[in-house]
Amino acid sequence: MPAVARWLLVPAADPPESRDRGPSVSDQPLRSAAFRWFLGGQSISLAGSSMAPIALAFGVLEATDSAAWLSAVMSAALVPMVAALLFGGGIADRYRRDTVLRLTSLGAGCAQAGVAFVLLTHQHPAFLLPLAAFNGIFQGLTKPALRGIVANLAAGRGIQRASSLMASVGNTTRIIGPTAAGLLTASVGGGWAIAADSVSFLLAAVCFARVSLPPLPPRSADDPTMLGAMREGWSYFSSQPWIWTVTAAFAINNGLNMGVWQILGPVIANDTIGAEGWGLVQSARGIGALLASVVMVKLTVRRPMGPALASMSLAAVPLILLGAGANTFWLAASAFVAGVVAEFFTVVWVTVNNTHIPERLLSRVGAHDEFWSFVPTPVGQLSAPLLAAAFGTAAVAVTGGAVAAVAMFVPLLVPALRRIEINRNSE
Repeated sequence: MPAVARWLLVPAADPPESRDRGPSVSDQPLRSAAFRWFLGGQSISLAGSSMAPIALAFGVLEATDSAAWLSAVMSAALVPMVAALLFGGGIADRYRRDTVLRLTSLGAGCAQAGVAFVLLTHQHPAFLLPLAAFNGIFQGLTKPALRGIVANLAAGRGIQRASSLMASVGNTTRIIGPTAAGLLTASVGGGWAIAADSVSFLLAAVCFARVSLPPLPPRSADDPTMLGAMREGWSYFSSQPWIWTVTAAFAINNGLNMGVWQILGPVIANDTIGAEGWGLVQSARGIGALLASVVMVKLTVRRPMGPALASMSLAAVPLILLGAGANTFWLAASAFVAGVVAEFFTVVWVTVNNTHIPERLLSRVGAHDEFWSFVPTPVGQLSAPLLAAAFGTAAVAVTGGAVAAVAMFVPLLVPALRRIEINRNSE
């Protein structure tokens, strides 16, 4: 193996057998009560969250009939979320991740309750902006903790099993949620779906309270400060091309997908297939993701990064079909395929990260991965309506999809990335 490949594959510190893991950790995560409570809490949270994007999008459009307002509300949540990610990574590696999840779930539940109140009582949409910002902050603090906690609850081959189980249960909720949100929005309005999301966050906090990780060792005078710990996370992230090249590709992909799919998608659907049709399309993506996550419980690809990235180019096809004016059937079919390949990549990426990154750095490195891959997203969301007004909605959607597809192949130019082996330390 070339020297560069050895450098990429060997963790810089903390070999897996010395990592500080949670209670009852094994390669069979369902045997752990802590993992079962975590899985239940995350599933409940995702059940509500799967309804929120559609409910919020059509609720804002109903109140304002403006893509610009929808873009502003979405960006009001996304910008604080991205800004909070790096700080959240430092917190999640410095404090107990189960405690972080309890507090952020409570905060997100309260913020979503406020959003539901605004929509249900037909208040001015400007009130949604600060509430969306608070929700974004809580989500930004949550994501790094979620990226790191799997390594506290599973070990060896159990990491992929845990990731696949989490994805399977979560994707089940994503199948039902979008369709339910579309029906609720069409019948009684999106506020009730947002209210359900609020309740789901609060119930998730109760479940996370039953996940008890071991206390962290006391910090010594030599331990780095919060800023020093965050710099350590950046140093590791920037020294690993197999991480930052993938992050850069997803920065392009996310900016285009979020701008076209989340902003222009509901606008196009509002004039064509309606909220019900758009909900069915989103559910089709969830079905594809569920299928992939179930298969990935057992399937192991020895060197998965090449197939995972190449297949991700298919996730851009729905954007192209959206711009081409495809009907509900073809949009749903392409969304199904996009769900399969996206979930395949997600399970591979989580497993590779948890296998090849030291546990003590997982949340900080994951925060950088999330941060840099989402930085262009507000730009995409804010510019999508402007570009559509200048060049036409169809042209923006088709072009965005083509560029997003090409971006997925760029990291494959790094030979060592293609050589990364999954579960190298657990075979």
